[in-house]
Amino acid sequence: MNLSYKDAGVDLEAAEAVVKRIAELAKTTNRQGVLGGIGHFGAFFELDLSGYSKPVMVSSVDGVGTKVKVACAMDRYKDIGRDLVNHCVNDIMCSGADPLYFLDYLSLGRIEGHAVIDLAEGLAEACRQNGVALIGGETAEMPDIYKPGEFDIAGCIVGIVDKDNIIDGSAVSVGDVLIGIRSSGLHTNGYSLARKIVELSEDAGYYKQYDDLGMSMGEALLIPHRSYSEAIKALRKEAGVHGISHITGGGIEGNTRRLLRDDQELAIDWDAWQWPPIFQLLQKLGNVTVAEMRSVFNLGIGMVFVVAPDAVKQVEQKLRQLGESPVQIGTVIHRSGEEAV
Repeated sequence: MNLSYKDAGVDLEAAEAVVKRIAELAKTTNRQGVLGGIGHFGAFFELDLSGYSKPVMVSSVDGVGTKVKVACAMDRYKDIGRDLVNHCVNDIMCSGADPLYFLDYLSLGRIEGHAVIDLAEGLAEACRQNGVALIGGETAEMPDIYKPGEFDIAGCIVGIVDKDNIIDGSAVSVGDVLIGIRSSGLHTNGYSLARKIVELSEDAGYYKQYDDLGMSMGEALLIPHRSYSEAIKALRKEAGVHGISHITGGGIEGNTRRLLRDDQELAIDWDAWQWPPIFQLLQKLGNVTVAEMRSVFNLGIGMVFVVAPDAVKQVEQKLRQLGESPVQIGTVIHRSGEEAV
């Protein structure tokens, strides 16, 4: 018996063709600092520190969770690439950083069809839109780990911020106002629950059309994660902006509480905005409690700025100029006793 790598489920020729195409896409994201291209054992980025007095590197690694299962069910992959980049960009920009470069890791059962290229095109498109260079990554065929058609994807982003401009919540004070801006949908969190609702409900299906959504359930669930880079750039140097919270897993409270000291708590006005139809529909189909919805989903608020009361008017004005619809969703209050308020 003469076995080959291809017999074991790994097609080197197909992989090489994919890597070549990804390298071409990566070139379209080049920015100042990129040295060389994809193909070496490591990726190179030359830092220009002339504009920084105390430069600090900021990094983050993340994925898109089981949203990949919805993409597989719908045979739509490009938006997953956008999701990954935008999620990572939002995470580091919350600290005041400028994103510099991005690397991805894609693992799958077998390289075939349009999925990998679609993912790469989505990655490159989002990198260009956010001014981030796609400088490297890894595509791994693992046929004994993933079933045919299954995959997972993760990304690493690196950015830079001047130490004096870091936004870490240390300036948050009692009385600060929480100003939320809209999400585009579930973004990249809560999909294990959303998928279970769809799969167990007799009245749901990924291809089923819903009047309230104006599209199918699958299409609504695959709406890309928003990038908030423009809003953050416009506000991060405002004196009254004390914290920025990216609403991901854990919901509004779970993420925004990261910015608070032990003696502070959130008083959220849950009636300040209406849940978008996708969240109302998921709650109805799954008979999910309000408390569970709040702890799992963003419920229509994808980013929260923690703002001093005297800066609220200016912050809201700048957001409206960007086409956002800011909403005051609560305040920071003093925490009393052992239990959270």
